[in-house]
Amino acid sequence: MTVRSDERLDGTPMRPVRCRRCAARVLARKSSWEQTSIQWSAEARAACTGIGEDEHGTCPALRSAIQEAALNGEITVLDD
Repeated sequence: MTVRSDERLDGTPMRPVRCRRCAARVLARKSSWEQTSIQWSAEARAACTGIGEDEHGTCPALRSAIQEAALNGEITVLDD
């Protein structure tokens, strides 16, 4: 079986986003309005006061900051 490489994310780097509640800084990318990739650092996990508060196991305030960044064009939504 041959696995086809997925090149859709090439050229679309993760962008820094800072949480308005705790100021934790993560890297994020949106493949679509429904799909978000978040890269946490040890420092961000330690700073986050809301991690695990929602069904996705992340921080609602951070998810809101990422959504706002996408709406403002700070993060590209690939399937837009």
